[in-house]
Amino acid sequence: MNLFTGFVVYFLVWWTVLFAVLPIGVRPEPEGDPAIGGWRGTPRSPGLLKKALLTTLLATLIWLGIELLVSSSWLSFREGWLAMPTE
Repeated sequence: MNLFTGFVVYFLVWWTVLFAVLPIGVRPEPEGDPAIGGWRGTPRSPGLLKKALLTTLLATLIWLGIELLVSSSWLSFREGWLAMPTE
C-alpha cells in the first residue's frame, strides 16, 4: 500500500470508528433547559476529546491490521493459495 492509499484507508477507518465510538457513554439530558442552550436529549458531557483519542487509537490498530493483511501473501492474487494456476 503506498502512502496516499494508506492515508485514504486510515481516514475512512477513522471516520467509521468515530461513528461507532460516539454513542458510548452518552447520558442524554431528560429535561433540557433551552435558556442555557440545552435541549431535551442533548448529552450532558459528550467527552469529545476522550472519544477522539480512543477513535485514533482504535483506528490505528485496525489500520495496522489492514496493512498487514494487504502486504502479506495470504491475500495476494500473485502468489499463495489465491494465485492463478500456471500452465
